[in-house]
Amino acid sequence: MLRRSFVLGCAAAAALAGLVQAAAPSAALAADRFITVASTTSTEDSGLFGSILPKFTAKTGIEVRVVAKGTGQAIDLAKRGDADVLFVHHKPSEEKFVAEGFSTVRKPVMYNDFVVVGPASDPAGVKGSKDVAASLSKIAEAKAPFVSRGDDSGTNKAELALWKIAKLDPAKADGGWYRSIGQGMGPTLNTAAAMNGYTLTDRGTWLNFKNRGPLTVLVEGDKRLFNQYGVMLVNPAKFPHVKAADGQAFVDWLVSAEGQKAIADYTINGEQLFFPNANEPGA
Repeated sequence: MLRRSFVLGCAAAAALAGLVQAAAPSAALAADRFITVASTTSTEDSGLFGSILPKFTAKTGIEVRVVAKGTGQAIDLAKRGDADVLFVHHKPSEEKFVAEGFSTVRKPVMYNDFVVVGPASDPAGVKGSKDVAASLSKIAEAKAPFVSRGDDSGTNKAELALWKIAKLDPAKADGGWYRSIGQGMGPTLNTAAAMNGYTLTDRGTWLNFKNRGPLTVLVEGDKRLFNQYGVMLVNPAKFPHVKAADGQAFVDWLVSAEGQKAIADYTINGEQLFFPNANEPGA
């Protein structure tokens, strides 16, 4: 009887091992179901992705692996076929990406705004202004330190466009007050804080930024500080290895009622960081 129990026990253990072995490949396959999203640093640095991506993964089983770069670098990454989805914030560059055949359609997702931050002492005297071009002119006139990302990001593109509106080329300015550091938004804010300087930042990253030092929001509310985000599936006709079905599932979720609510629900200290507008014509 003891021998028979032993044999039955061994058979049961073998059967269980077989079941575990059979289950392992499917579990491995599930763990390997992921997409790569090339995105701007602000979606990561603001904490937005940390809030919304687990909701998408819980619904679909698709993991999202983010490569956070400045918008220009994120676009270059997608143009090489090294991402399945592009999620950035410079509409002219996004439209060019589609026009060149790297995607077939751009979809608006959300917006927030840019703000000019600087030392509370405000040596350039721009506090409370709603005219960002006039404020930049005052900063240049005062030769107050201004720190630029200088990394071809969406924020950097917006900053350079604003200097152009102000009819100034700070790169040619004398006095060394304009510093282009070629870094992301976090390091740029850290540098501005260390220098008692000014900089342009997206509001989302600013609200999530902990090392503010002497910095405070000084200029906001100008319509030229509007900051729109768009999402695109990288064209699988150009890059056959793109995970088109899962990538499209992410795009569709972002612009769905559920995805838009997840974006709207992300707040810091009760303040909403991004405002969904997927259904707004022309956004």
